[in-house]
Amino acid sequence: MAIYRFKVTFEDYEDIYREVDMQSKSTFLELHEVIHSTTGYEVDRSSSFYVSNDQWKKGTEIAHLPNERKKNNQVLLMADIKLSKFIDDPHQKFYYVYNFDRPYDFHVELVKILKEEEGKTYPAVFKSIGQAPKNVAAANFPVTDDVDEEDEDFIQEGAEEYGVDEEDDFDNFDEEGEKSEGGEDTEKSASGYRDDY
Repeated sequence: MAIYRFKVTFEDYEDIYREVDMQSKSTFLELHEVIHSTTGYEVDRSSSFYVSNDQWKKGTEIAHLPNERKKNNQVLLMADIKLSKFIDDPHQKFYYVYNFDRPYDFHVELVKILKEEEGKTYPAVFKSIGQAPKNVAAANFPVTDDVDEEDEDFIQEGAEEYGVDEEDDFDNFDEEGEKSEGGEDTEKSASGYRDDY
């Protein structure tokens, strides 16, 4: 049986990742569970895999504990769908959102297709690099910080020191404008005398 090796990377923490080996007959729920056996996060959280392209755009959704709207739209369920159903590419990608209440986003990429080793138990964690953030709520902090920084930048753009520079520029422009009006423009009142003259 084929073994899929997936690299699972935190979208916001690219230096933290896991590589896990899964049997091709495994379900997306089993992949979800093995990922969180390495992060320590609770598995019973509303989460979804999305079949993705090379630009990580979300396609077909495969959900765990979906909300009513998704159920009504007959979303695919992780427990029912085998990994092999959506492996069309030797580097197939899935965008994975864990815990919609306080989400972490992951990039899941197929990096190798191997042969099953006798006596080895699957799923198996092949590599674990970096420690997963302890507090799931921390996923929201960078977003809040980014917004605050953007707001600060916006305020700085309109800050007084920039206004002073702009005023100086306008003063220079006015002076130059007066000179050019006298020398070049004939439509202004200052040059109207010359037209009459």
